[in-house]
Amino acid sequence: MSRPDVLIVGGGIIGCALAYYLAKEGVRATVLERGEIGGEASGASAGMLAPLAEVHGPGPFLDLALKSLNMFPVLVEELRELTGIDTGYSQCGLLRVSFSPADDEQLRARYQWLSSLGMGVELLRGEEARLLEPRLSPQVTMALFSPREGQVEASSLTQALAEAARRLGASIEVGAEALRLLHRKGRVMGVRTSRGRLLAATVMVAAGAWSGRLLKAVGIPIDTPPVRGQMVAYRGLVVRHIIWGPEGYLVPKTRGFTYAGATVERVGFRPHTTRAGLRRLRRMAGHLVPFLARAEVASSWAGLRPGSPDGLPVIGPLPQWEGLWVATGHFRNGVLLAPITGQALARWLVRGEAAGLEPFSPARFFTS
Repeated sequence: MSRPDVLIVGGGIIGCALAYYLAKEGVRATVLERGEIGGEASGASAGMLAPLAEVHGPGPFLDLALKSLNMFPVLVEELRELTGIDTGYSQCGLLRVSFSPADDEQLRARYQWLSSLGMGVELLRGEEARLLEPRLSPQVTMALFSPREGQVEASSLTQALAEAARRLGASIEVGAEALRLLHRKGRVMGVRTSRGRLLAATVMVAAGAWSGRLLKAVGIPIDTPPVRGQMVAYRGLVVRHIIWGPEGYLVPKTRGFTYAGATVERVGFRPHTTRAGLRRLRRMAGHLVPFLARAEVASSWAGLRPGSPDGLPVIGPLPQWEGLWVATGHFRNGVLLAPITGQALARWLVRGEAAGLEPFSPARFFTS
């Protein structure tokens, strides 16, 4: 293997997006993945593209998320042309529903600031929401409809990014576990892998919940704790839109399933389902759509999403380190933020333009 310009540790959706956008900038990159591409959190994701559902007010995170959302229509067509892979992208819209007068009041307040974003958000009465979603619970009293949000098949998008990057000159190495970073006097020189040493001028750590372990081993105190998310799938397209309720969500997948998720559990590196977690998901799904209370679960799974010390992504070069960059801590927004993370970080490396990533730089953890 020839020496790459950039080594990317992690073959999830963030690592593959980095490889793709670096390749578009003419940078030779190698992705190191210990298992399979998209085999961890990316493959377990519901693939929601729902920035308005995740935020509580305007700010840098919402700005970043909206930029990334707007990249998807062009990106999925680029990937289809390059690879022939259908990523299952759908701008299906999202209904955020409430069940009580107190929840209604919160929804009205949310509508007040969301309506200024130009996203076509509408506030609907319960009966109006049921015209859009006939199976929606009769107990739903109000809904916020966001027509531009949507979803994608996360596993397919990850595979498409990896294949497109490879066709543009990147190397994708599976079964190559990154054991530790090679460094000398604050300069990163490469990675020791399960296959031996691999040298590079730049290393980007995008290993999801495992990023913190690699960084901690060289004295960098950025924690990326795993946050388990359990999910279930029902056969058939039970709903037309994403339904976001107080305790969870439903996502209609283009390949004929309806996903229900997801738990948020800080239980360490334990990526398995539990009876209690799956029971909560079934109860939540039946509360949103009574039809699902009697439906059989087709499958269930769990994934470990990467947290961060302050709940925001960690993207950029490490202070006082030469050649070491990180892209991690995306929690449950890795799929949504993959395009902007890959593009902006590639441009930052090549052109020296941070392009709006400054609020997410790891430098924020090193200020005195």
